[in-house]
Order: sequence, then structure tokens, then C-alpha cells
Amino acid sequence: MAPGRARSAKVPRAAAGCRTLWPGGRVVSRGTPIMGTSMSNKLLYSLRTPYRSLGLTIAVVLLLAFIERPSSLSASSDPRHRSAPWEPPCGYTESIEMVCLIIFSLDLAVKSYLIGWEEFRKSKWLIGYSVIISVSIIDWVLSVSMVCDEKLRVRRLLRPFFLLQNSSLMKKTLKCIKRTLPEIASVILLLALHLCLFTMIGMLLFAKTEDPQKNSEWELHFRNLPNSLTSLLVLLTTANNPDVMIPAYSLHRGYSIFFVAFSVIGTYCLMNLLTAIIYNQFRGYLLMSVQASIIRRRLGIRAAFQVLSCQEAVAAAVERVRADVVLEVLSTVKMKSYYRAAITKEVQQYVDVGYMNREQFRNIFDELDKERIKEHPPLPQYNSPVLQRLQEIFSHYYLTILGNAVALANVMCICTILVLNSEKSIAERDNFILEIINLCFILYYLLEMCVKIFAFGWRGYLSYRNNIFDGFLTTVLLVLQITIYATYRLSPSEWDPSSHGIMSMWEMVRLVNMLIVFRFLRIIPDIKLMALVASTLLDLLKNLRAFAGILVVVYYVFAVFGIWLFEGAIKPPPEMSVLSNTSMGNITSNVTAECGTYEQLGYWPNNFDDFAASIILLYDVMIVNNWQAFMEAYSRYTTEWAKVYFVCWWLTSSVMWVNVFVALILENFIYKWDRSHSCSVTDVEKIRYETSFQFMFKGQIQEPTEEELLCQLHQHPHLHLHW
Repeated sequence: MAPGRARSAKVPRAAAGCRTLWPGGRVVSRGTPIMGTSMSNKLLYSLRTPYRSLGLTIAVVLLLAFIERPSSLSASSDPRHRSAPWEPPCGYTESIEMVCLIIFSLDLAVKSYLIGWEEFRKSKWLIGYSVIISVSIIDWVLSVSMVCDEKLRVRRLLRPFFLLQNSSLMKKTLKCIKRTLPEIASVILLLALHLCLFTMIGMLLFAKTEDPQKNSEWELHFRNLPNSLTSLLVLLTTANNPDVMIPAYSLHRGYSIFFVAFSVIGTYCLMNLLTAIIYNQFRGYLLMSVQASIIRRRLGIRAAFQVLSCQEAVAAAVERVRADVVLEVLSTVKMKSYYRAAITKEVQQYVDVGYMNREQFRNIFDELDKERIKEHPPLPQYNSPVLQRLQEIFSHYYLTILGNAVALANVMCICTILVLNSEKSIAERDNFILEIINLCFILYYLLEMCVKIFAFGWRGYLSYRNNIFDGFLTTVLLVLQITIYATYRLSPSEWDPSSHGIMSMWEMVRLVNMLIVFRFLRIIPDIKLMALVASTLLDLLKNLRAFAGILVVVYYVFAVFGIWLFEGAIKPPPEMSVLSNTSMGNITSNVTAECGTYEQLGYWPNNFDDFAASIILLYDVMIVNNWQAFMEAYSRYTTEWAKVYFVCWWLTSSVMWVNVFVALILENFIYKWDRSHSCSVTDVEKIRYETSFQFMFKGQIQEPTEEELLCQLHQHPHLHLHW
């Protein structure tokens, strides 16, 4: 019944004695569906199977970039020993793409029909949707007519639009970024001024002199204006520190003042100020977005109350809703079962009274802001006093602490063995002793799992997520251990670490050890701060879907541009084009390159020769570690203007997007930290169920007044209520 939750074509009916004017001037009375056919169809279309099918279609059309030419279907992206990738025949990916475009066209047609021509003309996203589909179809026709031999596929660049227009959260995020840009631009301009000022000072300070021994700084970093700007821009990211100042610093200590002053002002002041501005602006937008969402919900609830309200002849001035009518509505609206149960429970409190007033009706929908708090089943009942005592012991928290201590001891044993065997070959390693040690620990893990099942019962044991994690890994470890002993017997003389079956013994031992180390993560829920951090990360996966979607769009667009601009630009010298079975030592033994360059560092796999390699290169640049090597190499192999591409990507990803990500992490963590400050370890898990944006900003949200709601309801273009 609340906005955004109703998902069924079954429609509740108005209460007796109530008359409401619905869109189109139609009078609604008892026995008449509240929703018209058009509105029901909109809900069906937007919230059921077609929506999921559209999401799958978008995923397919985006993934085509990995298969299309240049294909990413090769084991390595290194051009020195990369095998020829599989290239799909002409018409293969084009056929899949045309099916996707047809689905998008149908989606556009249905949406346009449902909202009408007038609303379609007002929607910039739908107009853009139609333009993108049209351009994509034209480009597809050109591609097929040229037998897939075209140099440029414009439609590949347009595909991310399908992802954006299908998500209202992504649209809101884009709107937020757009509103944040003016404030960000002011700091960017200040950074640019700072960069230009120090560039001029640097070119004057390290100008060419008559003494060649004092020209190292000029020659390497301040030879000309582009070179000086690039050197200091990279220093702003600390990627070339202290390399950039060593030639001058070796001549005189005083030169370090220039570089330290530049870094302190630029890196530690202006860049952090930029982070603060983005956090403040983005947080302000989130607050506004939550406020707007609350107003829409309150508006929908107020409209629903008006539709369902009855006016008694005796007390005509009192508006109220019959509780049984609300229960009838809840039985016909499709929503998650725990929301229905929670709201129904609230409504049943008013069944004896028979009616609910406006405030009570609004309050029952506060349950929609809460996620389900999982109730653990009751402990099994045992009649024997001995079993009851054992159950009390095995369900105690100290058993979990003991299990964590045993897991720590197991990890320390593995660590000790790894240190002792680090210099040994596979044949020299004695894995028999390690496997005996692991077997003892695994048997304890199995015993711990069994006694917990005895204490909590099967349902109680599986109701804890850490028990599921622990039990699954224990079972896998036991199966692997049995497999090792069944395959290689118990005698250490028969253990050949290099012997091969489906997996060699060494590979199976490594797998067991990795799973044991991974199992040690079970300690996280038992340490308050670690549990808090882990739950924050889990919430980020839920709350950052829109931001991750836009990051996918940005990566996609820049990767496509990178392929267009730089595909095949960097080719290894002929003497480095060797067979794939040649060792890396032989590859570089006869080739000399300047220290710190793309060639000397062996960055050949990082290129724009296919889509997957482009994504990895963009990620490496976003991390800004040695990103100047990529920028310098592509500007050397192509043109100096290539630096513009890399700087734009750095600004978009590292400056803008990473700071937005930091802002959201801060907001989420600060909220949880404040909530959990007085909580125990077991209560931290419950906080996770109240980390929606509505709860995060609950103390700062302003509830709309009754007058504001009535004013908006009267002005609503599609809702005409009879008052």
C-alpha cells in the first residue's frame, strides 16, 4: 500500500460510504477498484519479469565489448607472446546486439504508451533513449553493410546509456554529481592555479645553465612547459616522489623547499579540501534525496488514507479508516512477507477499536524503513539433566572463543611451515607432517560443529551466518583431507608431492591451507570493531549499487575511447617478440631502456589493444602508482595530446569518484559507529538492519506538515481526490 511497495494487479477496494474521484473524473465507491487498468499495467510492467529481463539484456549488450573485435578472448594481453584471440565471425555479435536493440525498442514503445505523448515529450531520458536506439540501429546497419570491417563503432560508446536510463538511483547520482561540480570546479581551478604558479617558478628556478653538471633537473623534468606541468602534476599524486627532486636536491638542500611546499599545499591541503567539499556536498544531496523520498512516501500514505477513509454521520469532522479494510488491502498487495507481517501486526492493535486515525495510519508504515531482524529458533529441549548441562556448556560463548584460539594456532602452524619451506623445492618439502597437524585441527573443527549442532539444533545452528560459513569450510576441509589420504595413503614414504592425479598432492595441500587461513575470518563477528567494519563493507555493497553502476559506465566509456585512440599504438621491438615459452629473463636480457619507463618496467600487458586490457590499464592509472609511465609512453608513441586523456581519467576516477566513495564510506561508518558505541558485540549485527538512508538521516529529516501534503495532493497532475 505504501509507495514503491505495491506490486500486484489485484486491487484493494474502497471502504463503504467513501467516494473518491480517480484520474479521468471517475467516481470510486465501495466495490470499485482503486487503481485503474492503466495504473495497474504500469506497476506490472515496471516491477515484474519485464524489468528483470531488461536488466539481463543490458548486461548482455555491455558484455559484447569483450567478444567484439578487438577480442579479449586470449590468455594474455602481453603483445610479446599473446596468441591470436578468437574473433567471432561477422554477424555473430551483431545478431545478439540486434535482439537487444529490439527489446530496448519494445521497452521504449511500452513506456511511451503508458505515460502518453505529453509526458513523453517532457522526459529527457526517454527522448535520449529513443535517440540512442535510433543511432545504434543506423550504426548497426552500416556495420553489417561493411561486413563488420568498420574502423569505428559509435554504438559501442552509446551502450552505457541503457544502464543509466534503467536506474532511477543512477539518475539521482548523476544529478548529485552535477550539483556538486560547481564547488568541485572552484577547487580544481585553485589546483590549476597552484600547478601553473609552481610550474613557472620551477622553470625559472631550474633553468638551463652553462654548467652541464647542474642541468639534470632541467633536462629530466623542466625542459619545457608541457614537461614541467606533467612533472608537477604527477608529483601532486606523489607517484614520482622523491624521484622528481633528487637531481636538484643532490646539488643543494635548499631546493627541497620548493618540492615540499608544492606537495604540502597541493597534496595535503587542496586535495584534502576537495575531499571535504565532495563529502559535504554529496552528503547534503543525499539528505535532500532522502527528504524528497520521505515526502513522496508521506504523500502516498496520505492519499491512501483519503481513499480508504470513512466519515461517520455522527462525527463527520473526524477522518478515520476501518482496520478491517486496511487488513484487506494488505492481503491483496504484493510485498515482502516480513513487511506484510510487521504492518499487519501493527494494524491488529486497532482491530478491537475498529478504526485508525490519520496519525496511526501513517505510523504503521514506518516498518518499511526496517529490514528483517532474523529471529533465532529456540534451543532444543532435553529431558536428561546431563544433556541439559552439556547443552549449556556447548552453547556458551566461551566455546566460540576456544574455537577462535584453535583456529589461530592452526594458522600459526601453517605460517611456521611456510617460513621453513620457503626456500625448498616441491620435492624437498615434507608435507606429511603438515597434513597430520591439519588433520588434528580439522577433527577438532568437526567436533566443534557437531557439539554446536547438538546445543542449538540444526535450525538454530544454520540461523547464524558465521556457523554456515564455518560449517561449510569444515566440511570441505574434511572432504579434501580424506581425498588426500585416500589418494596418497598414510605412509609418508609413498607421498610424492609432485605426483599428479586430478590435482597434485602439493596443489591439494595448498588448497587445504588456503581454506584454513580463509576460515580464520570466523573471528570477525566476535570482535566488536572488526564486526562493525565488516558490516559497513556489507552495507556498502547494498547502498553503492548506483555508484558502482556509474563507475561501470565511466570505465566503459573511457575504455572505448582508449581503444579508439591507442589500439596497437605501442608495439614491442622485433627482438622482444618471442615465443610464449621463453622466460621473462631472456625477454629483457638484450634490450636496454631508460630506468622507470614503460619498457624498462615491463608494462607491455597494460595496453589498449582490447577491452579487457583497457579496463585493467584504467584501473592501474586510477591507483596512480607509476601512472606517469603510461602517460609518458603513450604520449611518446602517439602525440603529446595523449596526456589529456590520462589527465581526464585521473580527474574523473581518482579525484572525483574515489572521493565520492570515501564520502559514502565515512557517512556509513560514522552512523554505525555512533549507533554501536554503547552496544555489545551481539548487538552490532542488529544495527545492520537499520542502515538504510532513511535511518542514517532520520535525525535530520523534516517531516512534511498536513498543509504541505494537502497542497501537493491538490496540485498532483494524475490524482484527483474528492474531499
